[in-house]
Amino acid sequence: MSEEGTSAYVAGIIPARWGSSRFPGKPLHKLAGKPLLQHVFERVNNCEELDLVLVATDDERIREAAQEFGAEVVMTSSDHPTGTDRIAEAVRDRREVTHVINIQGDEPLIDPGLVDTLARSLLSDPELPMITAANPLTDPSHLDDPDIVKVVLNRVGNALYFSRSALPHCRSTPDDLQLLRHMGIYGYRRDFLEQFVQWPPGILESAEHLEQLRALENGARIRVVMTEDHSIGLDTPAQVPQLEALLAASATSL
Repeated sequence: MSEEGTSAYVAGIIPARWGSSRFPGKPLHKLAGKPLLQHVFERVNNCEELDLVLVATDDERIREAAQEFGAEVVMTSSDHPTGTDRIAEAVRDRREVTHVINIQGDEPLIDPGLVDTLARSLLSDPELPMITAANPLTDPSHLDDPDIVKVVLNRVGNALYFSRSALPHCRSTPDDLQLLRHMGIYGYRRDFLEQFVQWPPGILESAEHLEQLRALENGARIRVVMTEDHSIGLDTPAQVPQLEALLAASATSL
């Protein structure tokens, strides 16, 4: 959260859309008696570094439900190709916002501490345009899973590349090699976010279907924060029982 006398103002934006090819209506699907989106909102509402939390949607059903559980909602265009475009519109008229954290609306176990870490890291480096997170990839079989995005870093913790393929391709395995799974949470300096959505999709972004590659293709620096958070998102209805069990375990441990 911005300190008194400073102009920094951090917004956490949760993009939520109804139309998902694999799971239509996912934001309002009930998990342990609550809509998925409500779980995300309640977790993010525990963050200490956010000055504002918004749900950004193009669907009236989502708007009504979110307002019922206390979220502030901004309606956005239905034509956005990515969640990044949606969050850029969400803060367009909020001129006080200087930094934005893009929080996936399908991760009911999102760690508020990770969101706070991303916000603090952004604020501590005025020249940093973009930030994200990664955790250790502990199961080698996940290297070949295209639904699990991998990332490799340079020596100072900035992203070199993201891929759905095995990354790196290990012809040998150095003792200190750490395989990393990228987590789909991003932070942006506002001016960079506005620039990002003006760039056309790049060749690598189009090939991998990973929008963060647009930033790398345009020479931007992406800091990667390491975390031990291994929370998963809800991608298909088949995952509902697993996530409900994890939510129950999380509630018990609080």
